[in-house]
Amino acid sequence: MFYHLLYPLSQHYAIFNVFKYITFRSAYATVTALLICFLFGGWVIRWLERMQIGETIDSDGPEHHQKKAGTPTMGGVLVLAAIVIPTVLWADMSNRFVLLALLGTIWMGIIGFVDDYLKVVKKRPKGMIGRFKLVGQVSYGLLLGSALYFGGGEGELVTRTSVPFLKDVLINWGWFYIPLVVLVVTGTSNAVNLADGLDGLAIGLSALAFAGYGVISYLTGHAIFADYLNMLNLPEAGELTVYCAAVVGAGIGFLWFNAHPARIFMGDTGSLALGGALGTVAILVKKEFLLVVIGGMFVVEALSVMAQVMWFRRSGGKRLFRMAPLHHHFELTGWSETQVVVRFWIIGILLLLLGMSSIKLQ
Repeated sequence: MFYHLLYPLSQHYAIFNVFKYITFRSAYATVTALLICFLFGGWVIRWLERMQIGETIDSDGPEHHQKKAGTPTMGGVLVLAAIVIPTVLWADMSNRFVLLALLGTIWMGIIGFVDDYLKVVKKRPKGMIGRFKLVGQVSYGLLLGSALYFGGGEGELVTRTSVPFLKDVLINWGWFYIPLVVLVVTGTSNAVNLADGLDGLAIGLSALAFAGYGVISYLTGHAIFADYLNMLNLPEAGELTVYCAAVVGAGIGFLWFNAHPARIFMGDTGSLALGGALGTVAILVKKEFLLVVIGGMFVVEALSVMAQVMWFRRSGGKRLFRMAPLHHHFELTGWSETQVVVRFWIIGILLLLLGMSSIKLQ
């Protein structure tokens, strides 16, 4: 909004020329997201407490987690507000990529909200039926893939994917591009959701991943930098930097209240939205494979669940891990919750640095 309202004034007042710059608007999108969380976080927590919207702890989880029962949940509404509002204020809202990123955030957020509502308010332990949730996720993937495939905005690059660490290597998916999009957004949304089991874990890892993709978006949208680094140049991608900056700000702001011991949980409302949005950004900047590196901890968490189920079925009831997802396994080996979270963050930082190094090495 500010870009459309204030940048045209630069023709008369030079000071408004700053609204032209993505870096300026990204910085203030981060600050705006932080302020929204700081100013309204306490109010949201108190409102959820009054409405008795508290977390129900699964009896199959670690026993010491039972003390978290009743902690306000569905805090993802605060995360969504802290993403959407700064993006609308500071981004170029005529940019197609920004609109698609917001669509993914809101779409997946609605699915998560319905799931949380059924679990917490309607007292249905399993929430939304799994196949209905999957239908919602796949539907968004089909919509996004079709919009990109038939939209024609990237020309012949639309169905191509960059390969990390390899110079000028692109994979052309052809008609398989839409199924790829479905796989990425569905898999990522579920992976982030699985990682959301300890105070601050998922939101911290999400902030790291979006920080990395914010830099990638800026470089991809900048013709000179993209050429120097042998990256695809997608002019529309630069504006995604503002969106990613808002997500980073929202993540850090929410972490203020979600750090151990958490005063609020984001629930599926937040985790599904963040996962779907992360997958969407990776697709838009043609860095789907890099998501396996930058979002490596999410991948590990999801794989641990898949491996546990597969091993349990094939071994006649034996467990590969003490409990899945993987963060629960380390808890049961004696690590404190804070140790698990901080160590997973450290690994997430290392993976982020590895992923970013691929840009220079290719």
